[in-house]
Amino acid sequence: MYGIVNKAIQDLVTVNFGAEKWDSILKKSGVEEDFFISSEAYDDDITFKLAKAVSEEMDMTLKDVLIAFGEWWVIKTTKEKYGGLMESGGATFKEFIVNLPLFHNRVMLIYPKLTPPEFKVSEISENSLNLHYFSKREGLQEFVRGLIQGLGIMFKTTVTIELLQTRDLGDSHEIFKISW
Repeated sequence: MYGIVNKAIQDLVTVNFGAEKWDSILKKSGVEEDFFISSEAYDDDITFKLAKAVSEEMDMTLKDVLIAFGEWWVIKTTKEKYGGLMESGGATFKEFIVNLPLFHNRVMLIYPKLTPPEFKVSEISENSLNLHYFSKREGLQEFVRGLIQGLGIMFKTTVTIELLQTRDLGDSHEIFKISW
């Protein structure tokens, strides 16, 4: 993953709990880098070690850490650093989600080494749709849940998310039913 992801985890911790807490998490994680360059690619293992250390240090489940990080990623990181890109995704929650399959094409212009997930949308109705999530990376479905919740917050839309299928149970990909 790119350094911007690891920097966002650091920002989430330091803004909410202080630099000393981040230092404890960094030490607990065993990650030797003490700063991350946003535009550099880092091994995915670093991100997972940081998330696990946050979970242990903050006495949270890894699921809750990933959800909180997904929300933070949308509300703070992408909105502040890539506001124009986020605005181009759509004017409403529904528009943004429907346009999500094309979103990473634009992101890849900024981060050419990105290995993005793939999204597909089906069963679109007035107040719900199914979001299909395909990724080479495993273990990030709760991060995606957090991203969806973060988009709901960004668009001031109350959303409910139901996981219809998951690789955890042998399915080929995750499907989230999103209602608003």
